Amino acid sequence: MSARKVCVITGSSSGIGAATARLYASRGWDVVVNFSRDPAPAEAVAAACRALGAAALVVKADIASDADCRRLAAAVQAHFGRADVLVNNAGTTKFVPLKDLDGLEAEDFQAICNVNVVGTFQMTRALAPMLKLQAGAGVVNVSSVASMMGRGSSIAYMASKGAINAMTFGLARALGPEIRVNAVAPGLVETPWLKNGLGERYAMYRADYAERAALEDVCSPEDIAETCWYLGASAAKTTGEVLLVDAGFRLTKA
Repeated sequence: MSARKVCVITGSSSGIGAATARLYASRGWDVVVNFSRDPAPAEAVAAACRALGAAALVVKADIASDADCRRLAAAVQAHFGRADVLVNNAGTTKFVPLKDLDGLEAEDFQAICNVNVVGTFQMTRALAPMLKLQAGAGVVNVSSVASMMGRGSSIAYMASKGAINAMTFGLARALGPEIRVNAVAPGLVETPWLKNGLGERYAMYRADYAERAALEDVCSPEDIAETCWYLGASAAKTTGEVLLVDAGFRLTKA
């Protein structure tokens, strides 16, 4: 078994997941970098973590597949022999304007929920036996301000993140006292995922968000990574919480 603590981060080849992997690595943890399609960005993140002194394992897995989740957990067990924190960051969406109800089909809801909700559950279940063996173990689910405000990339996405919040409460009850389960709900985060999804609308969307937010700003992946560190590695007496990190957007500046 590794003498160093291990953080497993799903969807960690870019954005919030990559920032979280780098942060844990910089603070003396080993990391597991997960991707589902292109290995090159994941390998680059792992290389950055190794440069910080961490051991980094790269595992391809689609968390919508229970078999893949169990295979990822087996790889962690074989390589490190332990897991101390799981950050359920992997997610997907379809960008559809709020009022375009015909822009979403049942298949869209199913595809989004299969990753965001079912995948989060499956990955937690797969790693729970290892997590239970480590004092202070934690699970951090990445939710969204969209779950609270009815704003976001699509109604299907908002619904999936609301389900993650509810599941966080249930898992905190089910897995305590050995494992703490919390969620972070980011606001607008400057990631390639969002920029690509919004396209030419991104600049306007970002400006509008910053104007409305009490702190007159948006979030960076590193901002959310800091919260994933706090909830995963530090908040010893916190479980069943959804922590909003949105630069005060929900307040809507007067």
